[in-house]
Amino acid sequence: MYIFMTGGTGFLGGRLAKELIGRGHRICMLARTPEKVNAQFTTEEREMIDVLQGDLTAHALGADERFIDSHRGKVDLFLHMAALVKFDEELREALFETNLTGTKEALRLAKALNCRRFFHVSTAYTLGAKEIGGETLYDVSQSFLNPYEESKAHAERAVWDSREALEVSIFRPAIIVGDSKTGEADSKFTMYGYMRALELFKRKLERRGHDFESLRLIGSATGTSNLVPVDYVTDVLLAAIEHAKAGTIYNVTNDTPPRNETMLDFMKESLSFPHLMISETPTSTLSSIEQSFNDMVKVFNPYLNRNIKFYDQNTKQLLRDAGFSPLRLDHQSLRRIVNAYYQTK
Repeated sequence: MYIFMTGGTGFLGGRLAKELIGRGHRICMLARTPEKVNAQFTTEEREMIDVLQGDLTAHALGADERFIDSHRGKVDLFLHMAALVKFDEELREALFETNLTGTKEALRLAKALNCRRFFHVSTAYTLGAKEIGGETLYDVSQSFLNPYEESKAHAERAVWDSREALEVSIFRPAIIVGDSKTGEADSKFTMYGYMRALELFKRKLERRGHDFESLRLIGSATGTSNLVPVDYVTDVLLAAIEHAKAGTIYNVTNDTPPRNETMLDFMKESLSFPHLMISETPTSTLSSIEQSFNDMVKVFNPYLNRNIKFYDQNTKQLLRDAGFSPLRLDHQSLRRIVNAYYQTK
């Protein structure tokens, strides 16, 4: 199979690209520079990769008529994975430009190439402020917790509106973390951005010689973090190559997500930073040090106060059809994921 791929040099995309190549598929990968592809893949893997040098927000991703003419009718699947994963309100314009405009340009190119199948990798958090996540399209006029979620919801709508011209499938991973077996990860976003903030704050306090007994993180101890390891998300997408249904949405989520306090315990243990605790204490009672700490991680706060239930029947059926195992992410795997990140810093 010949697969066009955006986001192929990212955390999930790089892992998936290697798996696809290992299964004999050839990839045409969007990249700003060929050097980025060369740095990430082996010589043998690069023999199975063609590169379109372009940009996510350029017209048709930067593909010119020569590229389109030479590839028309040859691409079996268009796999759109690239996105900007930031939660800051001041990045709203950049988020919509990358995540919405980029998706529209990917759809434009897929149609120009006469590629019928289009996979869009979104996020489970397009549900906005809801506490129940279904495998259906969400209303873009609802409330969202940040512009990232909102931009991805609008991108889903653009993909869904193209389903007469294309056979579209939407995949919604929750919070992607490292490999469940090795802990290996290469990410600066989502949970890893939070973990990095903890590490930096600890170093800051140590340099200043602060003496304290506890530091309160505002959030819900009984809330959950819907973590999915990169190998599981990869398996879902590999299963989808042969078994995904057009006009279908797949939640790639965790039925038994860990509690926030459990994950914080693992991070405290790995960092040797025992002073942290999750508390629903009013912010007005925080010390100046605690306030500074909470300001550093405030973009993650919406994910520390919820206990969302996701339905993923479509994904479970997809895995059964392909003969893949369902998700099993126990505390040992979670601890391994946390430790692997800090040990490689």
